[in-house]
Amino acid sequence: MPTIQDATPERWDDLLAVFGSRGDPSHCWCQWFRQQRPGYAARSSEQRRADLQAQVAATLPPGVLGYDDAGTPSGWCAVAPRADHPRLRTYPVAGVTADEDGLWAVTCFVVRVGKRRQGFAEVLLEGAVDLARRHGARAVEAYPLDTTVRTASAAELFHGPLSVFLRLGFTEVGTRTSKARPVVRLAL
Repeated sequence: MPTIQDATPERWDDLLAVFGSRGDPSHCWCQWFRQQRPGYAARSSEQRRADLQAQVAATLPPGVLGYDDAGTPSGWCAVAPRADHPRLRTYPVAGVTADEDGLWAVTCFVVRVGKRRQGFAEVLLEGAVDLARRHGARAVEAYPLDTTVRTASAAELFHGPLSVFLRLGFTEVGTRTSKARPVVRLAL
């Protein structure tokens, strides 16, 4: 059974293993929603990595890590108060809802190659919701991809598939740009 742990400083090396050294995670470092477009583009991959490391060192973990049955770090899910994601203020998909007190956002999943299609996204999402609940969230929101409307590459699934959110009780609260990109919410 996979296990979930908060992303804390002592798990930094595990987070590095999940993000790897190739592909989008190793360039973005889960900073896309944490920075507005000009700031994000002006920062190097190394600077974004340092930004994530600083977030991990903060009091509030920026997400959760998933470990497989052997204890190998295998996945990541970013979750934080929606206000901690400045890009969501201007992100068209998120425009369906407004930020409010106690609203958290799930913005990113990373599942290592070889661990995909094994249920890690669902386990990670459960852990992210639990992290939000433990830190006072009243609701959790996300911006997944509906793979029944549009097929996607693994890189495009960083938002998570809609089916995972629906299985865990999230409900659609609207769409703004495409039926393939609904906004979902879970009241806590």
